[in-house]
Amino acid sequence: MTAADKKPAKHAPVVAAGGIVLRGRRKPLIAVVQLRHQKTWVLPKGKLHRNETVLAAAKREAIEETGRDVSVYEYLGQIAYESGGLPKVAKFWRMEARGKPGKLMRDVQSVQWLPLSKAIAKLSRPRERKFLQRVGPRALAATMRGEERVSKMKRLFAWVRPGMKRLRFWRNLLSL
Repeated sequence: MTAADKKPAKHAPVVAAGGIVLRGRRKPLIAVVQLRHQKTWVLPKGKLHRNETVLAAAKREAIEETGRDVSVYEYLGQIAYESGGLPKVAKFWRMEARGKPGKLMRDVQSVQWLPLSKAIAKLSRPRERKFLQRVGPRALAATMRGEERVSKMKRLFAWVRPGMKRLRFWRNLLSL
């Protein structure tokens, strides 16, 4: 058997994780980050650290690359591709940014928060554009459904609050 007859060894894929990070509820914006060395615009993601879970890595990478704390929600899917001759899989969750902006990691030059169509157009890698085109509407819809629940609760509380004040008044009056 010659060297040409040998099949290349199968490698386990390199696993990366990240998020479709949204900011705002009524008109959510999506984070895209510019890598300092390559000058490319990408979704926030990165490789796992030793003994780190995929979900923990996704949250850590989103925080490091967007400079914002995040809440993690549902799993949105994955992108599989080859990087440096090795198979790579990047898994993504829907996340919502919260709090004030903080420090970005050294590898990130800047972050832009864009509407879905502009975020898709800004991404440098076709596979990420295609992925965001597919899962972006679902992520936005889930975020906006959350806003609907909040506004329904606010309306309900606004309706109940005056009655609660009257009940407290009568309870206090009767306990005299």
